[in-house]
Amino acid sequence: MVPSGAEAPLVIIVDDDEAVRLALVELMESVELDAVSFGSTRKLLEADLPDRPGCLILDVRMPGLSGLDLQSQLASSGDAKPVIFVSGHGDIPMTVQAMKAGAIDFLTKPVRGQAVLDAVKLGIERDIAQRAVTRIARTQASRFGTLTTRERQVMKEVARGRLNKQIAFDLGISQITVKVHRANMMRKMQTTSVGELVRAWEALPAQLRADRPAEHRI
Repeated sequence: MVPSGAEAPLVIIVDDDEAVRLALVELMESVELDAVSFGSTRKLLEADLPDRPGCLILDVRMPGLSGLDLQSQLASSGDAKPVIFVSGHGDIPMTVQAMKAGAIDFLTKPVRGQAVLDAVKLGIERDIAQRAVTRIARTQASRFGTLTTRERQVMKEVARGRLNKQIAFDLGISQITVKVHRANMMRKMQTTSVGELVRAWEALPAQLRADRPAEHRI
């Protein structure tokens, strides 16, 4: 069953061969998947597409930016949507490059429709899972942003498994003060146990978890 509404998957096809684009769109529609197609990477980048789960089906060699270049550009911009390459010009080095960069599959034309659909299914599942992880990370980052510097320090130490007395010693404050910061931090992070707090900490973006602690002040 294909989800309806804003979260319905969208397959994005980029190929300079119109016949291939039409065939792929028809293939997606045959299994009730929404699809849009573009004749070049430039046209894709200029398009205003909805934010929906899905994947990209890219040709490798096209006028202007190649499929491999587009894969790299999207990844560096933080839009690492799953990519499937369908190309008549693939070779081993190209395939290795694509797969190392995280491609779902590298299919050589002519390709079986079922092989494309299998790859698309995997790509959509991966994107839905990644979007869920991203939503959780954003939620936790938003909550983390409400903490004071000291509360962040305490959270980090609790997530490391440190006891109140150890945290108090390390930060140069009393155990009572640690308990106060810990209670406030747990409330703001909407956690009720150490296990939940550890999961919240691990869900934070790496740059937040890597934040250096401030000077020891109450």
